Amino acid sequence: MAKRDYYDILHTDRNATTDDIKKAYRKLALQYHPDRNPGDKGAEDKFKEATEAYEVLRDAEKRALYDQYGHAGVSGRGGAEGFGFGADFDLSDALRAFMRDFGGFGFGDLFGGVGGRGGTRTRYHQGNDLQVKVKLTLEEVASGAEKQIKVNKLVACSACSGSGAAAGSSSSACDTCGGTGQIRHVQRSLFGQFVNVTECHRCNGIGQVVKNPCGDCRGSGTVRGSETINVKIPAGVSSGNYITVSGGGDAGERGGPKGNLYVIIDELPHDVFERHGNDLLMDLPLTISQLALGTRIEVQTLSGKVLLKVPSGTPSHKIFRLKGKGIPRLNSYGKGDQLVRVVAWVPDRLSKNEKQLLEELDKSLAKKVPEPGAH
Repeated sequence: MAKRDYYDILHTDRNATTDDIKKAYRKLALQYHPDRNPGDKGAEDKFKEATEAYEVLRDAEKRALYDQYGHAGVSGRGGAEGFGFGADFDLSDALRAFMRDFGGFGFGDLFGGVGGRGGTRTRYHQGNDLQVKVKLTLEEVASGAEKQIKVNKLVACSACSGSGAAAGSSSSACDTCGGTGQIRHVQRSLFGQFVNVTECHRCNGIGQVVKNPCGDCRGSGTVRGSETINVKIPAGVSSGNYITVSGGGDAGERGGPKGNLYVIIDELPHDVFERHGNDLLMDLPLTISQLALGTRIEVQTLSGKVLLKVPSGTPSHKIFRLKGKGIPRLNSYGKGDQLVRVVAWVPDRLSKNEKQLLEELDKSLAKKVPEPGAH
């Protein structure tokens, strides 16, 4: 499905100021926030869509690219990867972006509380994001690969199903914060009243406490474990690229959402080829006579051997180009080329007969060698 115009999503025009963009996003984010619309997939999608639009238009550089080139201008920079998240932009990413700019407000302020505290609300702590490196051969880079990765991480406690409470018991609202997960400190000064909102120290901002904790996880709802995750890696990746596996990270405390897993590509060196972007470079040793007389020779590529014609009089280090024999372009069409650099091979040992033949040849060719700088 084609993406909608970011300005249309936020109900603003292209002359809107940064403050206008922020106000428009805040209004939509509060309207469609998951805490206001529990279980509503449509509202969740609109919340994510508005957040992606905001992440592009709030940034002057990304906005300029978007204004000039549209979505193509911010592909790989915009709604997902542009603020530290991978290509799989999910709800947890959108929530983090929202809290980054508006997290200074208490939930009572955001969702209609007037003075005092907001209503009782369970706020879950998302699990940690994790990173893992995957080593790929050049052949795997060229064809794409599917890897099974065993990840050691925090998983939901099976004894309490991740709740943190012992069997037959449950969590209850924190009596320190009244279930909001926050402590509000009101201070008066000459300039008026200031409200400082901090995380509740007793419930760690969750809003719920476990009075009878699970013996296996000690009330956290998580234990050390592992998970085997299948990851599909597209052709054309390179070292430093990463793939985001949503929910592949640590389990969240007491049923909180899982963090993400970032699979970082580590490309192994190849015995024959050097990679230069989407092109491959190889050195092909040839004898002086092959270069002088010309030859036809089989050359290795990633997809099999091909016949290369070397014309007579070819100098050492001349490069031949094999079209389309390189690496596929990531998330695009076509491939790079394979560059074959012919290199004069000089033997380090000669037989008596070989030495005599080369001496005779040198007598014939010595007078034909051009002066330095001559063409």
